[in-house]
Amino acid sequence: MLHALVLAPRGRDSAVAASLIDQVGVPSRICRDIAELVEALGDDAAFVLMTEEAIRNVDLNPLAQWLAGQPPWSDLPFILVTDHGGPERNPIAARWLDALGNVSFIERPFHPTTLMSVARSTIRGRRRQHETRSLLEDLRQGELRLQQINDQLERRVEERTAQLQHAHDELLEQIAERARTEDQLRQLQKLESIGQLTGGVAHDFNNLLTAVLGNLELLRKRLPHDPTIERLLDGATQGAQRGAALTQRLLAFARRQALQPRPTDLAELVRGMADLLYRSLGPTVEIAFDLPPGLPPASADHNQIELALLNLAVNARDAMPDGGTLTISLSLEQVPTARDLAAGRYIKLCVSDTGCGMDPQTLGRAIEPFFSTKEVGKGTGLGLSMIHGLALQLKGALRLLSDVGRGTRAELWLPVANGAAVAAAPASQSEADVSKRRLTLLFVDDDFLISLSTAALLEDLGHDVIKASSGPAALDVVKSGRPIDLLITDYAMPGMTGVQLAEAVRKLRPELPILLATGYADLPARAKVELPRLSKPYQQKQLADQITSLVG
Repeated sequence: MLHALVLAPRGRDSAVAASLIDQVGVPSRICRDIAELVEALGDDAAFVLMTEEAIRNVDLNPLAQWLAGQPPWSDLPFILVTDHGGPERNPIAARWLDALGNVSFIERPFHPTTLMSVARSTIRGRRRQHETRSLLEDLRQGELRLQQINDQLERRVEERTAQLQHAHDELLEQIAERARTEDQLRQLQKLESIGQLTGGVAHDFNNLLTAVLGNLELLRKRLPHDPTIERLLDGATQGAQRGAALTQRLLAFARRQALQPRPTDLAELVRGMADLLYRSLGPTVEIAFDLPPGLPPASADHNQIELALLNLAVNARDAMPDGGTLTISLSLEQVPTARDLAAGRYIKLCVSDTGCGMDPQTLGRAIEPFFSTKEVGKGTGLGLSMIHGLALQLKGALRLLSDVGRGTRAELWLPVANGAAVAAAPASQSEADVSKRRLTLLFVDDDFLISLSTAALLEDLGHDVIKASSGPAALDVVKSGRPIDLLITDYAMPGMTGVQLAEAVRKLRPELPILLATGYADLPARAKVELPRLSKPYQQKQLADQITSLVG
């Protein structure tokens, strides 16, 4: 029988918590300390309720060791009552999250029904884990029974020819299934290898584009005004920006782009893109919308979903050269555990066309990077692979269905978000709003071209720049006592990463603002410091905005 464990420093807190837990249908046991809690843990534990005070200055290693030794089916949940919420507002909560793993945070003050609701949800999840254990055991027993039957058939092959033939047929089917599985695995490994390669290439390419765009900006300011020169600079800038867009698609496919998922009203997003879609698709394509009211928000990155929807719409237009109908619809779907989705509620964004469709061979390769049925020069072959990578990164899925001559349907499944929808971020401040205060900036990057161009951009903004080519060199500058208003550092540097540099600097100068520049979302999951980030390639305006927001 499932039971709950309670760890709280004050006896009254423990008693109140135990009383509330009893009301959700499971008994509870109050533990005095971590040692007693670890001793009481077992498979029959439904969850552990703890308060922040109970673990604030406590060694959690014994508990972490017990959690690490859980069987594969088990992921013991914790309910942690805090004064300052979860990791997004309480930095120390990140350490508890790393140590405990499956944690639900409840912030004081809270209503008793909140705790009871979280407890019920946690108990349901724990029961599903127990059901998984039973299913795994049933499968293991089934495999043992199948092996026993096969052994019996081999021993009695001469007198049980019919049974042997039946077993042989089953074996052939298993071999065929294994071959199909191995083929799928090889395909996934190939895509993963390509993803790792493209992620690394995109990172280096972003570094190059940072230097190119920075130098183009400086040239534009320092060359005399001439229409011919302006056209050449515009062409070079647009080419570099197209390279940045291509790099972003590579990072999306590799699932290494920096996303900002938040509760998003997809119906409002689609309606806001209506004019853009009409202009992009032209008069020969009729657009129909099916956007039911009252849908919950999805967990999504607003800008990336807009880009994905535009890509799907343009693909549909190209599949209908003589015109047709494009239908964009939204629906709320409840999904059990599936091959490509975890169980839960999802918003399905569906883009359907009446175009030429795809045969099974083309459909099977549609999300491969650089695969395209368009003419040379008409597409990069990264659109669908980018959307596929984006969906996976958002814990959703991209599903494609198509019939030759009947059209294609692309379904983007996104998990339902917790909380109300957040409006898209407003445009950044104009250059006129940037602070004119002269600052001393320490800029750290091991790439000479980036260091040269970025330092020039910062000096052009009116700031004094101290350059360092490595983390240790930057630490020497900080230790020297020179006045510094802001540290800007690259992440991927040999010897000492930007995060490691930031951790060392915080020990010396905890008040110093730090800005981390990175070519892709490559930060370690357990970084000890939370840093504002500047994505490469960046331009002078983005540098100025970040400096203003951090220093003023």
